[in-house]
Amino acid sequence: MAVADLESLAFEFFREFARYEYCLKATGLREESRAAKASWSRYAAEVTHVIDAPQGQDLVSAIGYFTDHPPKKQIVNDGVLDWDEALPDHQSKAELILLLVCRVRNNLFHGGKFNGHWFEPQRSEDLMQHALVILRACAQGHPQVRVAYAGSVL
Repeated sequence: MAVADLESLAFEFFREFARYEYCLKATGLREESRAAKASWSRYAAEVTHVIDAPQGQDLVSAIGYFTDHPPKKQIVNDGVLDWDEALPDHQSKAELILLLVCRVRNNLFHGGKFNGHWFEPQRSEDLMQHALVILRACAQGHPQVRVAYAGSVL
């Protein structure tokens, strides 16, 4: 994929992720605090069926990719940027997959994958493409999020 195409994909992913966070917050899937923060864990509990029994080869492939090649978390180790392969704490496969999608967003947004040039461009493309498949499938599998996702005002 050309750099311009990868940058277009990154924009699409960021736009989609932001839209998704709005949908979760608008439908009441928020953390229990005054901060307007989406609760990916609560959402995962409501879309477990989408992840546990995926419909369609694209979703099966996307979940498989995240299971077999989970994104790492950027950390500081002895004052040096490094990557941690530990998986986030999770209660279900759905929660793990969605938290890993959030990790893709965090790595991109906070500069772990891009600093004027793309680090591992093919892997970045694969992660963003598969994350988009997962987000869109989960939106279709949750009635309230599907309505918000379609642009209905809540």
